[in-house]
Amino acid sequence: MSRVTYDTIIRGARWFDGTGGPSAVRDIGIRAGHVAAVSAEELDATGCPQVIDAHGKWVLPGMIDIHTHYDIEVLDGPALPESLRHGVTTVVIGSCSLSTVHSDPVTAGDIFGRVEAIPRDHVISIVGRHQNWSGAEDYIAALEARPLGPNIAAFLGHSDMRAATMGLDRATRADVAPTAGEQARMEQMLIEALRAGFLGMSSMELRFDKVDGELCRSRTLPSTYARRAERRRLTTLLRRSGRVLQSAPDIANPTNLGRQLLHSVGWRRRPLKTSLLSAADVKTNPMAWRALGPMARLVNRFGGNFRWQHLPVPFEVYADGIDFVIFEEFGAGEAALHLQDELERTELLRDEDYRRRFRKDYANKLGVRVWQRDFFDAEIVACPDTAVVGKSFGQVGRERGDLHPVDAFLDLVVEHGKALRWRTTISNHRPAALKKMARDSGLQMGFSDAGAHLRNMAFYNSGLRLLRHVRDAERAGTPFLTVEQAVHRLTGELADWYRIDAGHLRVGDRADLVVIDPDRLDTGLEAYAEDTVDIYGGLSRMVNRNDDTVTAVFVGGQAVFRAGRPTDVLGRRRTGQFLRVAERAPALTPQEGELADVS
Repeated sequence: MSRVTYDTIIRGARWFDGTGGPSAVRDIGIRAGHVAAVSAEELDATGCPQVIDAHGKWVLPGMIDIHTHYDIEVLDGPALPESLRHGVTTVVIGSCSLSTVHSDPVTAGDIFGRVEAIPRDHVISIVGRHQNWSGAEDYIAALEARPLGPNIAAFLGHSDMRAATMGLDRATRADVAPTAGEQARMEQMLIEALRAGFLGMSSMELRFDKVDGELCRSRTLPSTYARRAERRRLTTLLRRSGRVLQSAPDIANPTNLGRQLLHSVGWRRRPLKTSLLSAADVKTNPMAWRALGPMARLVNRFGGNFRWQHLPVPFEVYADGIDFVIFEEFGAGEAALHLQDELERTELLRDEDYRRRFRKDYANKLGVRVWQRDFFDAEIVACPDTAVVGKSFGQVGRERGDLHPVDAFLDLVVEHGKALRWRTTISNHRPAALKKMARDSGLQMGFSDAGAHLRNMAFYNSGLRLLRHVRDAERAGTPFLTVEQAVHRLTGELADWYRIDAGHLRVGDRADLVVIDPDRLDTGLEAYAEDTVDIYGGLSRMVNRNDDTVTAVFVGGQAVFRAGRPTDVLGRRRTGQFLRVAERAPALTPQEGELADVS
């Protein structure tokens, strides 16, 4: 009788299966990329080449990040280590109407560059070098020809389709609608993507995300110009297939949000499965968060299938000078960001008429907005003038003869440009509100924006930070979720809703998993760190570095991180796969792994 052998055994960890069910101390046996055994008895390690002692540790399914902008990075740096190192083994790309399935390189640069703060020239270069596909299936094949680190799932972007079909200029004009042929072409693009296993379509109706480049600079994203008939024809395809619409409402227009909520219900039609950006406890409206969960649950009670996306940690952001998307939401800020030439921009910032406009916009507290517009709530963290570091712009203004906070800010930007670095927290600043949102069934854990806003924020480890809050509350005797429930929210709940083969850790499931040291779920998770991105010319981006927290990360049964360090496999051999909706992902054969080896 032949002896049972495993490729890896994880010994003695507290095991979470991703369903929310009870955890237990178990041995996990991995064979051929899948979980082969979950045993209360010690597994026989004879012939097993890798045994991990995980006593006192947690082992849970690899986490899922449902909102990233890795579309560019995955082409030139497909290992995506910044997510993997924190236990994220599946990432979703194609968010916010943006994807690279159909757009040419220059158009991709224009629709990604300014909106997501990814260097436009690098977008054009990377897409231009790698774009050898002509549709959804070809795109999947192109991804899987690379040494993917994590698994990939994807939306098809509405702006991508619209710009590729109509041309960026026509796609960003309010007086132009697609011709019948162009509409049919977009529908065919979406049908092909749905057949290929894409999650659905992402769109955008929020109107302060702007296009980069010269031709259409400062127009809003193409999808914001789509009329109801165009949207209805596309969402009908999503309804029929049971796929997801990811979108963001025009927050300046309450009826827009109401329409999106009602569309999810359907009324004698199949519900439109909708994931909307975003649920947050924003400083600009301290009561708004209380309505979001009940709103979603009401829609679902009447037959909808609606979720808000939610980042379960404080939304702390950084900026270099005036280069940040929050300034796009009012006229004076948009005028400055419209100017690419630094000398022109500096002259504008000096102009008194411009400053008067800026002060007026700053003081206007009416209407819906994201940024609280409070320069007393903005701390300077780096500046050649070290005397201002650690102070708010409001404090600096008072020290400089009672200058208006706007003038104090603009003076420092004029003097130091991007060397002036500052931070503020826009939302999710109140722990009590975060705890209530974390257990709300109308909210999904997501919205990290990983791969975008490289100088502005880092939420790659937000799942670990949620686990820390849950563990700390449990220890303090004030639990708001069990650890099992929190793991489910970060893994199985998301996988089941999006219908992808991920998020569970049971016998037969893919061996995508993370081993965590719960004693190292500590303040190191919140520490500031930067690292360079080679594919973007050595640009320094914000990252997270809590390497003692994660003991091991596996994708498809292969170790990609051990003790905070990438293994030799990562970036040299494909471990991740494109996850198609409602299909079980096969295990990679050794031959497939070797085909992806780029050494």
